[in-house]
Amino acid sequence: MRLLILTQYYPPEIGAPQNRLHELAVRLKASGMEVEVLTAMPNYPKMEVFDAYKSGKIREEFIDGVKVYRAGIYVSKSKSVIPRLLNYFSFVWTSWRRGRKLSSYDFLMVESPPLFLGYSAMALSRKLKAKLIFNVSDLWPESAEKLGIVTNKQLLGLAYRLEQKCYRRASLITGQTMGIVEDISKRFPDKKVYWLPNGVDVKFYDPALYSENEFRVRNGFKKDDILFFYGGILGHAQGLQTLIHAAQLVRSHPEIQLILQGAGPEKEILQQLKKELGATNVHFHPPVPKSEMPEILKSVDVALVPLRKLELFTGAIPSKIFEALAMEKALLLGVDGEARMHFIDRADAGVFFEPENENDLAQKMILLASDPSMIREKGRNGRNYVSRHFNRDKIATDFIEELQKH
Repeated sequence: MRLLILTQYYPPEIGAPQNRLHELAVRLKASGMEVEVLTAMPNYPKMEVFDAYKSGKIREEFIDGVKVYRAGIYVSKSKSVIPRLLNYFSFVWTSWRRGRKLSSYDFLMVESPPLFLGYSAMALSRKLKAKLIFNVSDLWPESAEKLGIVTNKQLLGLAYRLEQKCYRRASLITGQTMGIVEDISKRFPDKKVYWLPNGVDVKFYDPALYSENEFRVRNGFKKDDILFFYGGILGHAQGLQTLIHAAQLVRSHPEIQLILQGAGPEKEILQQLKKELGATNVHFHPPVPKSEMPEILKSVDVALVPLRKLELFTGAIPSKIFEALAMEKALLLGVDGEARMHFIDRADAGVFFEPENENDLAQKMILLASDPSMIREKGRNGRNYVSRHFNRDKIATDFIEELQKH
């Protein structure tokens, strides 16, 4: 079987979809499939093409044995709507121009969002005689509408019509969470929707392989500090203001320290909030390559995973959960629904707090900080659970079996 993965985001960029798709591609190829990737010049999250790729210096490359084709893309640091749309639609056009020159494939798998890439995916699937797999990692435009990111009715109408067209054209729809699968299945009962979850490489994220002291020493934390860690995009959906307000509420517990690692559109706002509240126990760290994450996770105590209190997110499972649990870190989870069911109710891998409730979060931080043995026990439970249910090797093997049916 020959598979082309079409995605706007891919390594060497850092991020959840980048890691998920690359890890899948590597495993599919190792299992005997011919896998190639068509993607944009890397630019995320700084919205600036990486130096090594500027002026189209690298148009084709191999990453861990996977052939990667690069197409141009318009990038801008502006956060307004027009530059963002130009960013999306420029890659729709360039991916079509680049992709139409490739050979035929059995399957073309497109990552959504961005939903607009569906235009290129549908055209390329016809051109390359490939069955279309529409991989949904977020229910866009529904999430953009409910988060208030997109309010233009005409644009939303266009997006909903495109979403429907993409699902109708797809030979197979894949959803990253059970909630996504259920939502699409209800709206399109005649379509096959397959659960293709995110997961973790439990051999790479193995706490036995890493030291926990270097990160603490390097960043001036004390041995007895209880480090609550959020790592990921500093964006609209996460409700990170709640974390800073909660940190301010627990300042009478000097051992509790909060680390926010990452970049994103909310970073400056969050830094200003920290300053206004005088939350000196909040520390901002820049994003780091994947290779550095296990050491950092090994060194912290609790992984904080929040989302805003929206019905939309009851089917969400943030990818950062898997790496944290594989590294035996207890969760402090502010995501209700599917994530809570898996990792709190079934795995007993952490403690739940009500999303966007700073008082509840502060109380749960104090609860965990007062009982290090509970933190360790829940961390062990988490690794056992993801090793059984979210191992990337098994996910890839099951997906190949599904493709063989089509």
